[in-house]
Amino acid sequence: MVIGFVGIQFIPTDLNQSKIVPKEDIIKFYKPTKEIISLLENSCYDCHSNNTVYPWYNKIQPISWLLKNHIDESKDELNFNEFTTYSKRKQKAKLKMIVSQLEDDIMPLKSYVLMHSDAKLSDNDKAVIIAWVENLRDSM
Repeated sequence: MVIGFVGIQFIPTDLNQSKIVPKEDIIKFYKPTKEIISLLENSCYDCHSNNTVYPWYNKIQPISWLLKNHIDESKDELNFNEFTTYSKRKQKAKLKMIVSQLEDDIMPLKSYVLMHSDAKLSDNDKAVIIAWVENLRDSM
């Protein structure tokens, strides 16, 4: 078992990292305030963009595989870097989902916040994001 554990440490995992912020990114396209940008980047972008800031424990297998799987699933659900490539109908649906998930205290995931305390959103933070998202949805 120890040999197996040591052996899997040499199996690399593709990292979700890109230095490019595409023009289709929600922040670049819709130009929110610096406060909104900070909140989204700190609490959402690790899982819902093409650029994850990985924790130290990502170097340990099988944790790296689990993180990759979670990030891939999260990006399939919503990728802020590709947001404006979605149809307007899909964008509105995703914005509605963001509001719902924030109101229901689903996002950011409690397991994520446990390891990334700076990602925790206060009630005021959530209200700020929700107001921006609803305004954006209404303006589409």
